[in-house]
Amino acid sequence: MTDVLRRGRGSLAFSFLVQGVAFALLVTRIPAIQDRYGVSDALLPAFLAAVPILAGVGSVSTERLVKRVPPSRLLRWSQPVVLLALLGVGAGERMVELGVALAAFGLAVGVLDASMNMLGVSLQRSYGRSIMLSFHAVYSLGGIVGASLAWVGAHWDLALWVSYLPVVLVLLPAVLVGSRWYVDGGDAGPVAESGVEGKAGGGQALAFKLLLPLCLVMTVAYIGDSTVSNWSAKYLQDVLGSSEQMATVPYNVYMVTTLVGRALGDFGVRRFGAVAVVRAGALVAAGGFAVVAVAPGAWVGMLGFTLLGLGLCVLVPQTFAAAGRLFPGASDAAVARLNVFNYVGFLIGSPLVGALGDLWSYRGAMLVPMVLVLVLVTLVYARSFAAQPDRYGGGHERPHTADVGRGSNGL
Repeated sequence: MTDVLRRGRGSLAFSFLVQGVAFALLVTRIPAIQDRYGVSDALLPAFLAAVPILAGVGSVSTERLVKRVPPSRLLRWSQPVVLLALLGVGAGERMVELGVALAAFGLAVGVLDASMNMLGVSLQRSYGRSIMLSFHAVYSLGGIVGASLAWVGAHWDLALWVSYLPVVLVLLPAVLVGSRWYVDGGDAGPVAESGVEGKAGGGQALAFKLLLPLCLVMTVAYIGDSTVSNWSAKYLQDVLGSSEQMATVPYNVYMVTTLVGRALGDFGVRRFGAVAVVRAGALVAAGGFAVVAVAPGAWVGMLGFTLLGLGLCVLVPQTFAAAGRLFPGASDAAVARLNVFNYVGFLIGSPLVGALGDLWSYRGAMLVPMVLVLVLVTLVYARSFAAQPDRYGGGHERPHTADVGRGSNGL
């Protein structure tokens, strides 16, 4: 079984890597996509919002599908669709073709993200130690690769489809081969069988009440992340006066710092506990938004995006891990529901920044996620990441050192 788990972990890590590449190639070339299809600044937020809406639909569908179909099978077929949809974004010529490609991308990403994290949570349980941050670290590495490829495309003024085609030709067969070694967990059956939500009359409401703090943290984390991924290039180019080539750099810097933070994150959680790590990350992220908002030029702006990467990087993996601890017998359902708020964050974050940027200023828009991170994560809901959540008291950390050491690793 050890070899099976190792192969499963390696194949799933590669899937996270590929998703990081694909997503970075899409979001770092938003200005080029906008120019190619003639999408106005007023219409751009609608296109950006459509992707997370459809991804949320895909994630909700995944919660139902995993009652009959293993998450590994959903991941096996959703990832090729994401890659082909990316190619469609680069190859189209009319706005309707862009809409179709983004719709396919969004639906497939919802299934992909939910099923990847389901497999990650179940593998972490099988391993008996924290490995969730490592998967998200590999995703960050993929983002670095994708952003670097986007920089090359912008530097050489390559057509979008020319930039995307070689990537798809290499990664598509690789993910199909690697999918042979995915490992499903043992809790992918109907939620009612878990005993967590199977009680008649109010069981589901109780479960959502317990999950709600983590859902709100996930939303805030992705408001911040979507601000970087969807607006960093445009912010650097339009507000701070950088070149198109340099505008691809902030997302790359952001992914480098998320990689570093996630690579070291397990040690921090083991040493200081999940609550302390989440609070520290939120404070650093808020500082990053403040630096971006007041930056006099592109280089200071990139410093702010660097701080954002270090701060935000721990929130999402720890949120998924906390949901797995909270519902050990129904982690697939918990992850699928929690993952929906990933897209709620994108849905709120992207249009919010765009609307505030048009009505007020993009500098002022950067202060909104700063306040949300400070208030909701640091002050209100950080204790929801306590090592031993109290199901009846809302997540209070119990003072047992051995339990803290185990629980904070996401078991």
